[in-house]
Amino acid sequence: METTHLGRSGLRVSRVCLGTMNFGPHTQDSDAHDMMDAALDQGVNFFDTADVYGSKQGEGITEKILGTWFAGDDSRRARTVLATKVYGSMGDEPNDTFLSARHVIAACEDSLRRLQTDWIDLYQMHHIDRNTPWEEIWQAMETLVHQGKVRYVGSSNFAGWNIAQAQEAARARHFMGLVSEQSLFNLLERSVELEVAPACESYGVGLIPWSPLSGGLLAGILRKEREGRSATDQVRERLAEHHDSIEAYEGLCDELGEDPAVVGLAWLLHQPAVTAPIIGPRTMAQLESGIAAAALELDDDVLDRLDELFPGPGAAPEAYAW
Repeated sequence: METTHLGRSGLRVSRVCLGTMNFGPHTQDSDAHDMMDAALDQGVNFFDTADVYGSKQGEGITEKILGTWFAGDDSRRARTVLATKVYGSMGDEPNDTFLSARHVIAACEDSLRRLQTDWIDLYQMHHIDRNTPWEEIWQAMETLVHQGKVRYVGSSNFAGWNIAQAQEAARARHFMGLVSEQSLFNLLERSVELEVAPACESYGVGLIPWSPLSGGLLAGILRKEREGRSATDQVRERLAEHHDSIEAYEGLCDELGEDPAVVGLAWLLHQPAVTAPIIGPRTMAQLESGIAAAALELDDDVLDRLDELFPGPGAAPEAYAW
């Protein structure tokens, strides 16, 4: 598995990131542990989770699954670049949510306990907090870094101007600031190309796409329908909206002799700002498919055909101005 730097940092991560959101709600602990073993054995060293993942508010179920896996073998933690998140509601009290210094520091301590580790490699703000000043947020993050509990800081679901705002505030404090941004990005959803991706490139922030297969729409959904597998009402509605493009996409994948899920992930890996798309497997087969994408090279002709099927917005302001 190829590795690359996480943004402008010196930290090297695999070109595919193992997302763990399904661990707990859809994947049992033992199966999740087997998948993490398989991922690590195949060179995937970048694991992403969040304190809110799991089926019960405040329980941190998914983090606990990772924690028991780390506890089972001391070497696992040393080999893993561990990312988790803070912002979401972990309780019903007023300070159990958002990015106040109180919540950021308390949530980090709780995550460390559930994860059974002494440090978090990448601590990500799960959403922008419009009501907490950057001075307070960066002071909290600096405290955690100085204490050795956090190595790097990232963001998720930020707009391009949020990234600029965060970085300039960090620069004024002589703090490194963000090294990554986790955003919705796939062939069907390319709005980050307007301003988020350019901001990431300009500031040396690695882009980590979530939902890289658009909830399964880019994973061979028409083929699966023909095999008798069903989809949710929401997925069927979105499929109806994009049916012709997806049908042509699956035809192109057939021409290439590649699984649609592999092609969709490989396309992201050819985008200049992208560090590693997040794969969120429920099964070992889905994990293997995600890992395979890192080895697939798409030539310019294929990339052009994908752009024709799923045109992006282009960069701002040219996308909407003369």
